[in-house]
Amino acid sequence: METLVEVRCIKHIYPDKTQVTLCGLDFVVHAGERVVVLGPNGAGKTTLLAHILGLLSPVEGSVNIMGLEPYKHFRTIRRNIGVVFQNVDEQIIGPTVFDDIAFTPRNEKMKRDEIQRKVMSVAKMAGIEGILEKIPHYLSGGQKKKVALAGAIVMDPQLLILDEPFDGLDPVSKKEMIKLFNRLNRERNTTLIITTHDVNLVPYIADTVYVIYDGKIVLRGSPNEVFAQKETLEAANLEPPVLVDLFMHLKEKGLDTTVPITLEQAKEQLDIILQHQSKAMR
Repeated sequence: METLVEVRCIKHIYPDKTQVTLCGLDFVVHAGERVVVLGPNGAGKTTLLAHILGLLSPVEGSVNIMGLEPYKHFRTIRRNIGVVFQNVDEQIIGPTVFDDIAFTPRNEKMKRDEIQRKVMSVAKMAGIEGILEKIPHYLSGGQKKKVALAGAIVMDPQLLILDEPFDGLDPVSKKEMIKLFNRLNRERNTTLIITTHDVNLVPYIADTVYVIYDGKIVLRGSPNEVFAQKETLEAANLEPPVLVDLFMHLKEKGLDTTVPITLEQAKEQLDIILQHQSKAMR
């Protein structure tokens, strides 16, 4: 598969002389991949995203995005990257929802009918076509996230970066956002890089998981592979999803079961266990 992102052992020095390194395993993202980055606050997630976006330049190591160094080719790179920041209030700048989504197409001097088509297309996908004339400031947190997402994908970017997109959302809004992300990945082949603290959502949004701790990438693999490394996760101040923890405990107690990572898989395993118990009792 085409490699879109390569980050290798970077070091950055902030103006206050704070040094942040991110070494260990290389961070590699392929086209069409859904990648989740896990790690506690201060682990280096923000520094990683800032280098990918071209907002920072490393003093050591290398960052390669779509064959270019993002800091040196900022405008070229950003045309192909959409981003939704953790605090979307700082990202939404339009007087109406329509104006906010239309900001980049207008800035690119697109024709009015093309702007209209693009805005309506992403608004429909995000389920916000009914609030296009609303003032963003008065929207709910979930609606603001959708507006920011629509603005990020209106130019159909190859890569979409989402920094803690589930923060502050209720369970229904989280499910809606998961559906949106997966639809973008499925229908537009949009590559996703998502940072989150919510490990229970990871199996539904990730092909590959990276775990960052104390300036090092300590784990990389599928959700199954990563969540099986309980000791490493605990060392990184993380816990596996509740379902994984529960079934690992049952397995340790001698129950013949695989370890599910989604609710659907857990239900299947419980059905199998109950069937075996029913046969044993006959």
